[in-house]
Amino acid sequence: MISSINPAIKAIAILIPGVLLGLMYDVMTPLLYFVFIISITFLFTTISFKKWIKMFAPFLFLVLGLAWMTMLYTSGRFSGGDVLFHIFMFEIQVGSVLTAISLALRSLCFVSLSLLFALTTDSTKFMLSLMQQCKLPPRITYGILAGYRFLPTFRQEFDTIRKAHRIRGVGRATGIKERLHQFRRYIIPLLANGIRRAERVAIAMESKGFTGDPDRTYYRELKVKKRDWLFLLMMVGVLLGIMVLSYYLGYFNIMGYKIKP
Repeated sequence: MISSINPAIKAIAILIPGVLLGLMYDVMTPLLYFVFIISITFLFTTISFKKWIKMFAPFLFLVLGLAWMTMLYTSGRFSGGDVLFHIFMFEIQVGSVLTAISLALRSLCFVSLSLLFALTTDSTKFMLSLMQQCKLPPRITYGILAGYRFLPTFRQEFDTIRKAHRIRGVGRATGIKERLHQFRRYIIPLLANGIRRAERVAIAMESKGFTGDPDRTYYRELKVKKRDWLFLLMMVGVLLGIMVLSYYLGYFNIMGYKIKP
């Protein structure tokens, strides 16, 4: 299962294809790799389709809007070919449509890769992996992890402050001036509570030996196993194989330069 892969290796396996896909401007390469990502997402993870589609759908609308604007304002380097149709003053050419589709598919690949990592990775294990495998200083990683743990409490405190204001007769803001005043009433208590909590956490961490020493020992040690390297090889190897296939089929296009066999 992908959830058992070492988080640092998994992040590298997600990052390398993302960088390579950013250079691809053809339709075939991101399309086939997107199908591959969807396949491993539902074959080798326990992510439910309903949860995945809820998180994926907002990005889909964003990608469609981005593709639409790209089709209308494609630069002369990437546009070209026959004119397919007109939209107001814009001439939509074959090159513009292909560039927009390629951009949309690459964006969908980025989103699906991000969801694959986010939904199968434990934040604590990821921080430990960054310290143990990537040698990131503990002072930074534990600070990030502590800040991440604060996010749910900020939401709870915000709801508590808002309910307390309503009980005391403070109504909802209607105009811009009232909204700014309301924002100040909310943000000052939140910042004060956040500072106090950060001080308590810092004192507690120092008392328990979290001094930022890079030579510290770990209760939970994460190791890189053979399956982690196999996952990295699979994610990068499949993309390279698709790029070779696109090259021999005559679709390969890198940074706007079409390369044919």
